[in-house]
Amino acid sequence: MNDDIARELAALADPAYQAFQAKLVPTVDPTRILGVRTPDLRRYARSLARTRPEEARSFLASPAHDLYEEMSLHGELIGLMSKTPEEAFELLDAFLPHVDNWATCDLIRVPAFKKNLPAVLAKIRSWISATGPCTEYVVRFGVVQLMELFLDDAFEPSQLDLVAAIKRDEYYINMARAWYFSFALIKQPGATLPLFQERPPRLDTWTHNKALQKARESRRITAEQKAMLQELKVASGKRAKR
Repeated sequence: MNDDIARELAALADPAYQAFQAKLVPTVDPTRILGVRTPDLRRYARSLARTRPEEARSFLASPAHDLYEEMSLHGELIGLMSKTPEEAFELLDAFLPHVDNWATCDLIRVPAFKKNLPAVLAKIRSWISATGPCTEYVVRFGVVQLMELFLDDAFEPSQLDLVAAIKRDEYYINMARAWYFSFALIKQPGATLPLFQERPPRLDTWTHNKALQKARESRRITAEQKAMLQELKVASGKRAKR
């Protein structure tokens, strides 16, 4: 633990927010949560990276931390400090197996990824195919990055197959898959709708229906489109494991 950073994070904490934050990340022991709001955490990360870069890099040298906010700070610093995708890959491969919640996983943004999207796509393939212990958030991170970076100009229909092929029971992986497909239905309907029209469904029932539900909740599609998506729902299956 970096004692200076831990003290500075504690000084930013809002005790009233701690209980709310703990409910959002039920996989984290509440005693590890200080209650630092995300905008404050991000401002602190930017300041640390800009004014104390050596200390920030020393912090990144240890991929596991005691506090939830330290883990989230680590994720923020990866995005801020990485100059190339390859530098980010190395830091992420060390860090992601230690991530234990969806929020830390999803806050990571790496601007350097846009410098070489083909290399990032190749790395995403390895992340989403990860197996074994401590890979739940490795896989989730890959899915989220595919959604964030590859559903607009960089989209290719074969990318849908990457997410469809994931066969895992973990709730936070399948929630990310449903999230990805809901955005794909909105942004790339021509390529995505046929997958949801397949019978028998290619996706597991829970992910199939959850993706349709989340797409229907969007204000970006019409009432007619929402009705059509409702018709694509299949008989309910088991809920993904949490």
